[in-house]
This record gives sequence, structure tokens and C-alpha cells, in this order.
Amino acid sequence: MTSETYRNPVLDADWSDPDVVRVGDDYYLTASSFGRAPGLPLLHSRDLVNWTLVGHALERLEPAAEFGRPRHDCGVWAPSLRYHDERFWIFWGDPDQGIFQVNAPQIRGPWTRPHLLKAGKGLIDPCPLWDEETGEAYLVHSWAKSRSGVKNRLTGHRMRPDGTGFLDEGKVIVDGDRIPGWFTLEGPKLYRHDGWFWILAPAGGVETGWQGAFRSRGFFGPYEERIVLEQKDTDVNGPHQGGWVRTPSGEDWFLHFQQRGAYGRVVHLQPMRWGHGGTSRSSEAESGGDWPVLGDDGAPVAEHRRPALPPQPPAAPATDDDFPGGRYGRQWQWTANPGDGWATQHSGDGLRLTCVRSADAHDLRKLPHVLTQRLPGTPCAAEVELRLDSDEPGARAGCAVLGDAFGWIGLQRGTDGTVHLVHRFAEAVAERERDAAHPRIAPEGRARLRIEIGAGARCRFSADVGDGEGFRRSGPVFTATPWRWVGALLGLFALAPAGQGHAGTAAFTRFRISTS
Repeated sequence: MTSETYRNPVLDADWSDPDVVRVGDDYYLTASSFGRAPGLPLLHSRDLVNWTLVGHALERLEPAAEFGRPRHDCGVWAPSLRYHDERFWIFWGDPDQGIFQVNAPQIRGPWTRPHLLKAGKGLIDPCPLWDEETGEAYLVHSWAKSRSGVKNRLTGHRMRPDGTGFLDEGKVIVDGDRIPGWFTLEGPKLYRHDGWFWILAPAGGVETGWQGAFRSRGFFGPYEERIVLEQKDTDVNGPHQGGWVRTPSGEDWFLHFQQRGAYGRVVHLQPMRWGHGGTSRSSEAESGGDWPVLGDDGAPVAEHRRPALPPQPPAAPATDDDFPGGRYGRQWQWTANPGDGWATQHSGDGLRLTCVRSADAHDLRKLPHVLTQRLPGTPCAAEVELRLDSDEPGARAGCAVLGDAFGWIGLQRGTDGTVHLVHRFAEAVAERERDAAHPRIAPEGRARLRIEIGAGARCRFSADVGDGEGFRRSGPVFTATPWRWVGALLGLFALAPAGQGHAGTAAFTRFRISTS
């Protein structure tokens, strides 16, 4: 890679189902956040290659009672980000509740509370379009078969121009069952270009699919289709689902994801042009006219010339944190809506987490008070310093790799008052954690914890308990696993067994991620 080129992925972590918009010289991106809070991350770039996290559009998931406990694969699915009438708009589907919308005058807010446009099971992946030529507004969405029994089709609505609801009952405008070879059509993004309505939508499944393009002279169809991006002979599996953006000079670019197991859905940037590329399986295809051509003639690029935009310094979403004043950075999310008093602000540095009492202390997957961030997509080591400030027998705190299976290393107060270094794990099918190594004394009640994450998300745990022996490895290798739709997460937590009264706190300092 040279200073004139970039290498994919441009966001090497789980920024799932990305969508992008340009406003002036700035580019903004949002992504799925599922059941974590805050939700709807907001990223900013000036060159489409270097991105920083500037905030979230959704402080808490609603209805709040539904997300007081972890619902890892539910919540915010595949949002669309648009700019209209001098406001930012985000639409998303909650597969169990319906289609929601929030909006704000600035990317950093204030964002409105979620507004439910249409209630219903399985309504997902909505995308609006305000047609500047006619003043009409539209919305297209797909379906989750797990909730509705319906899939592989796109439904279109006329929408109120203020984005508060629909003006009709909706109509199927693309039926994937009628296109030979197409399945799991979803994730549509809706555009107006060159006299056509365009829908860019993936099909074929998350890990194995392709990116499709559909066009019609009228919003309600009929549409013709092309496959405009697919794996071909590259190592980028399932390259699809994302957004198209045009630079001020007229260059076109497409941001999409690639599913990478425990690392989640990492984001690639593809050049885009208009020509006669792509393949059609429809017998009704209209001849003539240009189609989008993505990547290298329909194959994803690994390295490419940078967009013709002003050079920017290298940047990436933050990972490290000193927790100034007890506050955690934007990169952290709770595994459910946060509760009062989970983290305490103070005058110094370091994160003070309350040892929240729970009957589910044996299973981190069930706890809402785990503070998480995305697992980096490259080999790295995560390190944090921990002090357990709790006299409660059974109180514990640590650093975890959290997914459908999990592993953690940390400190626990014993019944005899001593503090032990413990290392535990649970398989995906297990109902409770087990020891991954023999506990040992942490004489000062503190430890430096380290998780080395190598190729294939294989994790090595180690700790320094201040006994003069430095870091010592603990237990066998643990391979991180995702949930069904969410990549594995790094997490910090403090908890205590069920009971009465305050159970103390744990202090985390100097969280660092170093890449190798």
C-alpha cells in the first residue's frame, strides 16, 4: 500500500450493515447496533478511508422494558442514513416491533426519540427516498422470515413527506422468487439517478451472497436486475449490503460489509462507475442504459487508488481508554439499556463499576451490565489493570471475550476474604461457566489482565498479580465465537451474587489494545 492507495477493509471490526451519506465535504456512516446501548453509531470521514466515531443516535432502545436484559441479536437491524430538509434521518427495522425513525439537525444531535412508523413482525431494512423532482416520498423494506414467515421480497410504500408514516398498505415491488437463482433478497437502499429509481440490495445470504442492483422508471416497478458485485476469485466472501455515495467531483464509491465470523461484519470500500457491467438472470431486462459497476469489474478490490479527496491523517475509531473522571469513551456499549449507578463518576482517572448483584452471575451472556466494545479484526492484545474493591464473598470483576461462547479472566473475593485470580469460560451450549485454570492468590487484590487475540480469533489469557513473576499464561486457547448476527465483543464487568445491600466496586484503569 502506498500513500496514493488504500487497503480493505477500511473499518476492520464489526460495523455491521453500513450505510453512508455525504453532506458537503463530510461523510457519515451508521451501522446495526442490535441490542446494545447506546445504539446507532455515527462515524465521520473526510476521505472515505479514515473514520472516527463521533457519537450515537439512540441513547436507549425502546420500549425500554424490552431491552432491560440482553437481546444480543435483536433490536436495531440494518439502518439507513439520509440527509433531507436540513436534517439527518435514520430509519431502521426492529424485527419484533416494526419500522422506526429518528432525526436531528446535526450529526451529533440532539436526536429525536424513536418514532414507530409501522408496527409489525419481520419488517426490516427500511430505506426512505425523498424525490426532489416530484416532492413525493417513498420507503422500501425487506422481511425477516423468522418473524413473518416471508422473505426474499421487497415491499414499497408511499411515505408521508415528514417521515412519520405511510400513505398506503404497501406493495411487493421486487419478488426474489421470480428471479432464477435469487434467494434471501434483503437490505435494500433506495436512490434516484438518471431518470430511474434504483434499489441496491444484497441476496444469497450473509456469508455467501452477492450485491444486486434493480432499476425501474416508476417506484412501484416493474424492476429489472443485475448482479453488480460478487466474490469471483477473491477471498472476500459475501461482498454485499451497503451504501452508495458520490463525491463533489463526481466520483462514485460503495461501502459494504464482509462477514468474518467472530470478527463480525467488516467494512470494505469499492470504486463504482456506470457502464454495462453486471449479469442479469431476468428475461424481462430492458436493453440499453448504464448500470453500476462495483470494484474491479464486479469483483471486490483488496487495494485501490484513494478517492480524489483532500489527504487526511490516518484515523480509526478509538479503542484505548483511561476513563477520565470515571467516564467511558464512545467506543463502549452496554449489552442492554443501562441502569442507574452501574458506573460512578469521580475526580480521577479509571472506571469504577458497581458489583451489580445478579442471580445470573454464572453466565455473562445474561447480564445487561457488561460494558463492551468491538473485537478488532487484526491480531492484537487487549490489556487492562483491575482492582477489586469489594469485601462481598463471590464478588468478581474481569475482562471478557463475549459471544455465544465466552471466556474471561479477573479477580474474585473468596469466602475466606482473600482475592483470587480466576479464569473461566462457557461453551455455546453450556448453561453456566466453568474454571479454565486453577485459581491463584492475588495478594494485593489487583492484577494486570491481558488477552492476546491471534489469527482465527484464538485468544490467550494471561495475568500479572504482582507476585514478582510477571505475566503468566492461564488456561488453554479459547476461540472467540459470534452470536448469530453479532461479532464477538471485548467486555469489562463487575458483579456479585444475588443478595441484599451494596456489594462494592471494581476499578479498571489503562485499557489498551495494541496490534501486532
